[in-house]
Amino acid sequence: MFFRTDMAVERRDLYKSANKLEEEINGIECEEQKIDDITVTRVKITNREGEQALDRKMGNYITIDIKKINNITTEKEQKIIETFSNELSKIIDKHVNKNEEILIVGLGNLYATPDSLGSKVVQNIEITRHIKIYLPNAIDKNTRSVSAITPGVLGTTGIETIEIVRGIVDNIKPKLVIAIDSLCSKNIDRINKSIQISDTGIIPGGGVGNKQEELSERTLNIPVIGVGIPTVLDAATIVIDTLNRCDISVPEDEIVDKMKLNNFNFIVTPKEIDSLIDSMSNIVSEGINMCI
Repeated sequence: MFFRTDMAVERRDLYKSANKLEEEINGIECEEQKIDDITVTRVKITNREGEQALDRKMGNYITIDIKKINNITTEKEQKIIETFSNELSKIIDKHVNKNEEILIVGLGNLYATPDSLGSKVVQNIEITRHIKIYLPNAIDKNTRSVSAITPGVLGTTGIETIEIVRGIVDNIKPKLVIAIDSLCSKNIDRINKSIQISDTGIIPGGGVGNKQEELSERTLNIPVIGVGIPTVLDAATIVIDTLNRCDISVPEDEIVDKMKLNNFNFIVTPKEIDSLIDSMSNIVSEGINMCI
């Protein structure tokens, strides 16, 4: 099955469609909630069969779908921020207490716009760890200690992301990591219009076939929450989607194989990606600040 997507909700839909399932997949729980014109879909993988079906770890995957992001009103933007913050808060509260330290990790490449989400989010996070250490009287004692890092990418640092993050975690000993990254989607309508939150960690570069070692509780020994926004999609996805809209039936695997054979295996992003990244990074950073 063609699974070039980081979105758990899309993997669920693809699996059900491919296997012609009317009822829910064994090992998967799913619920959908409408908040004005925002749709929140919560997918929970509960057993090994669910893991195998979606090729994702057991845990919670929340997708927040936004219909429009261009030229949104201040009121609409605030509603999106509040919705994201509320969902993120629920996940955080399952793993750490209100005053325990959190490390924010902005993944990706600041100089490649579709991959710059993590770095841009970190620029607007309210950092408090240094104030609590060096100016404790200048801040409420109940304020959570928050630190952040943008480790860059292997091609510019020569160091794997996990090596950098593990070194920081071992030294400053936060109780939880929130890792932010750009994702890959299989749905054109989700590009820069969805936010995914998961409590199973994150795989840098996973969506575009450039996998590194995961950031997860297994590798860092503390819980890792992944926050991502789909900013790219595979060119084959566009071809498949176009054929489907024209009622032309061609096996997806055959399309993917032919495009790879002819060296057409491109990763695509919208032309207005600069403004979209700015808008979405602001929503994510404000939502994180609100809940931590």
